[in-house]
Amino acid sequence: MGKVLVIGAGGVGTVVVHKMAGLPDVFTDIMLASRTKSKCDAIAAQIGGNRIKTAQVDADNVPELVELINSYKPDLVVNVALPYQDLTIMDACLETGVAYLDTANYEPKDEAKFEYKWQWAYQDRFKEAGLTAILGCGFDPGVTSVYTAYAAKHHFDEIHYLDIVDCNAGDHGKAFATNFNPEINIREVTQKGKYWENGQWVYTEPHEIHKPLTYPEIGPKESYLIYHEELESLVKNFPTLKRARFWMTFGQEYLTHLRVIQNIGMAGIEPVMYNGVEIVPIQFLKAVLPNPGDLGENYKGWTSIGCRIKGVKDGKEKTYYVYNNCSHEVAFKETGTQAVSYTTGVPCMIGAMMYLKGLWKKPGVYNVEEFNPDPFMDELNKHGLPWVELHDVDLEL
Repeated sequence: MGKVLVIGAGGVGTVVVHKMAGLPDVFTDIMLASRTKSKCDAIAAQIGGNRIKTAQVDADNVPELVELINSYKPDLVVNVALPYQDLTIMDACLETGVAYLDTANYEPKDEAKFEYKWQWAYQDRFKEAGLTAILGCGFDPGVTSVYTAYAAKHHFDEIHYLDIVDCNAGDHGKAFATNFNPEINIREVTQKGKYWENGQWVYTEPHEIHKPLTYPEIGPKESYLIYHEELESLVKNFPTLKRARFWMTFGQEYLTHLRVIQNIGMAGIEPVMYNGVEIVPIQFLKAVLPNPGDLGENYKGWTSIGCRIKGVKDGKEKTYYVYNNCSHEVAFKETGTQAVSYTTGVPCMIGAMMYLKGLWKKPGVYNVEEFNPDPFMDELNKHGLPWVELHDVDLEL
């Protein structure tokens, strides 16, 4: 059905190509490219069957990207590289006339700031080129946004309150490790909190607001209000929202390590001089922390991610909770990765499938909630991320 070029050979890229390789009728040809070709080769060998071609590319370098895209001629470029590289890859797609999909919004290297404005600014250029760009097609953002669209389509006349809840109740046995790229992860969870209420953004100090929430099959876990990028697009696309928030669980040991890292300056993104060499503290920290891609083997337990929604249906107040629980052990057995990579990679593959099947295809730049949620929701059940609906329940929020 189509050729895809996947850029990024971390845990998420591993899951994406594993899943694509199992669907030859949809993904007829797959290439995996990264700055380090040996990583791509190792993933391709693990999958076997000569299903995955590999290549070396610097995703910061538009001419290199253009050369690779022009030589391979994919129908779609799937970006699971770093968020810093979203714009260079989008530029290369425009130059070569190829559709684009990613899992995380752009952020500049020199500022820990998550905004869609840089990518939304590409709307007219993609529309005029007749190309589709699909933004934020992981789990959160991604599935949580599709959950919201599905709820709005099938269960509510108006959605008034949205709380996205993200629990990782797994144990990897390390004193401190991040579940995805440490540089991105630490920048994300140490920024100020932010949520939408009554038509404006409300700012909080990092981890200032928290409370225990009960997660299905897991139990109560302390959950912290943080800012997450899908809130920006969801409040834009669902204007009836009176409040929208994002909650994530953190263990006390994790938070203690995080405070120490911040207090000693290791979370810094400004370069410092060391022995005559300029280094960025958080990038050095990334080099000495455990590789998220290596955590899966000893990871036990579950993730639980979902949307708790309150609104109105047929004039009556209604509550609704839709979620997925994913096992770290099951994810590792299937793909050699832990559940955080799995829950991002599977939806990314499904989004690519939606594009190649022509179900999510229109010129311009779109967040996933702007497409029909139904076929995507169906595929989640088929490919390892089944979802559960609870109606008229206590949302605890």
